[in-house]
Amino acid sequence: MFRFSHGPGRGCGPRGRGRPEMDVERFFEWVERLNEGGPGRGGGRRGRMFDGGELRLVLLKLIADEPRHGYDLIRAIEEMTGGAYAPSPGVVYPTLTLLGEMGHIEEQASEGAKKRYAATDAGRIHLTERAHEVEALIARLTAIGEHRNRSDHRPIRRAMGNLRFAVKSRMIDGLEGDTLHEIAAILDEAAQRIERL
Repeated sequence: MFRFSHGPGRGCGPRGRGRPEMDVERFFEWVERLNEGGPGRGGGRRGRMFDGGELRLVLLKLIADEPRHGYDLIRAIEEMTGGAYAPSPGVVYPTLTLLGEMGHIEEQASEGAKKRYAATDAGRIHLTERAHEVEALIARLTAIGEHRNRSDHRPIRRAMGNLRFAVKSRMIDGLEGDTLHEIAAILDEAAQRIERL
């Protein structure tokens, strides 16, 4: 069982011989490799899913359906593909900036520090002009999700996706002091209970 690293002095080191300490980011990378059958199989979350302006069209379509934050968009694509693919923030946020510069989306007032985006009239017109391409892209993502969800491991992947999203969202908001240790303790307890099954 992996122990999550959450600071010195809190009993967070390895609990058994040969059991490495693992931080949250490395843990999720490990889970992603397991979901894809291990390294060296190609594809997966870190593979290239879109070419050219395809990601722009997908993000614009999702925003036109409903105003969203950046991480809402990442989560929406991840859910559509059944957890097989999630674009990184390093790809999504520059794409949102470009869509804004193109006049296809605009920021909306929202609570907190996260920016929420809505489609402009120009963005909706652009989607109409590219409707067949947009439909094909959404169908591709949905087909990936349907294929992946046929696996017997679907409930576990769904739960792992929820966990991954929840932890990463809190990490972006900033974690300090007691909250950091509480989250690490919850993860440790879950790992221990799974190991005892």
